[in-house]
Amino acid sequence: MSRRGAREVALKTLFALDFTPETNIDDSIVTTAEDIKGVGIKDLDYSKQLIMGTQAKRAELDEELGKLSKEWKLERMSAIDRNILRMSAFEILYGEDKTPASVVINEAVELAKTYGTDDSAAFINGILGTLVKQHE
Repeated sequence: MSRRGAREVALKTLFALDFTPETNIDDSIVTTAEDIKGVGIKDLDYSKQLIMGTQAKRAELDEELGKLSKEWKLERMSAIDRNILRMSAFEILYGEDKTPASVVINEAVELAKTYGTDDSAAFINGILGTLVKQHE
């Protein structure tokens, strides 16, 4: 099982939903997963759980993240950074399987290194680290 692949599928789908809210989530998951090696059926279930949960808690997550990123409003962040933060915050605060926060943050940083800008990894690490400290 590749949780990293599941998170990558979820991120790409959340990114698509940011620009095209009517995106069919199931179709997007399947299409995206075809491009990522090692993603199995259980991974796709986890992707969908992350996507649906992040979307359901989006207003709460945005409010929480907005307080932590004082210098950057969420709408001014890159769509990749914004969605990595939302998804990771969801997983830390509401995730059913209680993945350790350090693992979620590490995965978020890796996604930021792959898909974000040169500054994305440090930015995401800082915001998520602060989130964890506030919820300990």
